[in-house]
Amino acid sequence: MTWNFLTAEEIAAAMRTGEVTSAELTDDAITRIERDDKAINAVCVPDFDRARAAARDADQARARGEDRPLLGIPVTVKESYNIAGLPTTWGMPQHRNHLPAEDAVQVSRLKAAGAVVLGKTNVPLGLQDIQSFNEIYGTTNNPWDHGRTSGGSSGGSAAALASGFGALSIGSDLAGSLRTPAHFCGVYAHKPTVGLVADRGMAPPATPALPFAPDLAVVGPMARSARDLTLLLDVMAGPDPLTSGVAYDLKLPPARHERIGDFRVLVLDEHPLIPTGSAVRAGVGRVADALADGGARVERNSPLLPDLAEAGELYTQLLFSGSVARFPVEAYERLQAHAAGLSADDRSLDAARLRGMVFSHRDWIAANTRREHHRHDWRQFFAGFDAVVCPITPTPAFPHDHNPDLLARRIDIDGVGFPYFDQFVWAGLATMPGLPSTAVPAGRSPEGLPVGVQIIGPMFEDRTPLRLAELLERRIGGFQAPT
Repeated sequence: MTWNFLTAEEIAAAMRTGEVTSAELTDDAITRIERDDKAINAVCVPDFDRARAAARDADQARARGEDRPLLGIPVTVKESYNIAGLPTTWGMPQHRNHLPAEDAVQVSRLKAAGAVVLGKTNVPLGLQDIQSFNEIYGTTNNPWDHGRTSGGSSGGSAAALASGFGALSIGSDLAGSLRTPAHFCGVYAHKPTVGLVADRGMAPPATPALPFAPDLAVVGPMARSARDLTLLLDVMAGPDPLTSGVAYDLKLPPARHERIGDFRVLVLDEHPLIPTGSAVRAGVGRVADALADGGARVERNSPLLPDLAEAGELYTQLLFSGSVARFPVEAYERLQAHAAGLSADDRSLDAARLRGMVFSHRDWIAANTRREHHRHDWRQFFAGFDAVVCPITPTPAFPHDHNPDLLARRIDIDGVGFPYFDQFVWAGLATMPGLPSTAVPAGRSPEGLPVGVQIIGPMFEDRTPLRLAELLERRIGGFQAPT
């Protein structure tokens, strides 16, 4: 039997019945990586010897009667997480020899749950792109079309899952870095509510692994099924013992509903700041139809929805305000001079990016206050709705574009070019207020590329979009192996 594309849940069941061992699964995964990853380049730091040892330990533990949540399941980990004895570079050449001495808190939780770590997956330089390529490890290709990106910054993890290299992976998300690769590669991902999942040890190699979460950023699970996302989130969720004073299980509220017909869903496929391509609109439509056919209350507009244009501008400012913290003084002063020349009437996203880059602390506090107003608006919205279904990016995976001038890049939407960074606004819809969002496959484009959508839920009610993702998977199908 071929195990590579089964879910973690299915694999665990097979190990419990003795149909397969972790050692066999691990050898199978390693053989597949060694055979197929030359063309994909997803697993950039293999750790096969320790994986085989961990698999043997898992089999011995199971023989003793143990049954932990991930016992014996082969997984991968995004390169940006510290794993003791393996390089953590974030794709930055000057840190190619950086070897952390201890595991990130989430790697520790994976291992404590019994997972077998096969290795680390590729990322963009500094995690600052929605493509995954860097000078150290090269380019990760999309398993569906090697001439296209797998996404970023968790692109290696999504490509690994789509290629059958392990059943689960963990990534991170600031500008869609979990959701965009899932959308591009046809897998599942969940951006947790901000603050739900500890991220210590997912830090740039030049900085100590402190319990400090940068604004907007989260870490979260990736998988080939919605139920596996929940399985892995339950392992990952909970505060850092260094900040809470104690390690404990965080009890999330149950999903609001168990049946698809009980959900109240707002479906969006248009954004005031960027068009949505036809392939993605069709994917959103397929999900909307499945919800309606299942009896859900589906609406296309609501006065309760926070202002999308203001949300996009605010997200852009907050995102880029953190991007210049380590810029040389001279470069920062040039940005200030450029920003001073902006017209007060310029409300473009380019202007929002530049203004955000030169925020004073006073400016940031004002923007953060606006964010709190948006959070209040979302609380009111979710009194009337349970979820929002909308795009993750305007297009399926696009051809590799390694132009070093990111501001000169363009994203092609149905034949028309738009600024590359403008496509972030859909991901930012959930990120700016810190809401949970689940990326789900929603069919394929006319060219055969995967198309995904995101399901945004209420803050700290992560189980609601996860449950809806599971119900949708039953109606429209989920992951399909690349052909």
